[in-house]
Amino acid sequence: METVNNLQKNTIEGLQDLISINIDSAEGFAKAAENIENKDISAYFRRCGARRSGFANELKRVVNYNGEDAKDSGSLKAKMHRWWVDLRGTVQDGDEHAILAEAERGEDAIKGCYEEVLKDTTGSPLNGVLHQHYASVKQDHDTIRDMRDARA
Repeated sequence: METVNNLQKNTIEGLQDLISINIDSAEGFAKAAENIENKDISAYFRRCGARRSGFANELKRVVNYNGEDAKDSGSLKAKMHRWWVDLRGTVQDGDEHAILAEAERGEDAIKGCYEEVLKDTTGSPLNGVLHQHYASVKQDHDTIRDMRDARA
């Protein structure tokens, strides 16, 4: 039986993926917040980045508690990498709609990662925490989508 201090290998692997994608997300939001002119969007991106950093740190503690070395760098997921590369290029153009569209695309990637891990770890003692993270990610996605649509 899986417990918080004795997680199965597939659960640890899923947490490692989530750590990486949350690190990438936090770094991407920080970079976007620095470069976008709209102060409200910039502040929102900073809050999103802080949440993602908190999620990564929370998951790192769990992985470390299980005797594994938690990842401390960004994602191996090419999808997320491409998103942030595209976003960095778009930010330089200053097009708010395009920036928000890229941010929503990135949110789709992190949502998908959470959905995959939640499916693969059904019944894990961490599902409550992961569902809380997922709800926050989904809310950020929807907020970013709404901001994008308002600028269409």
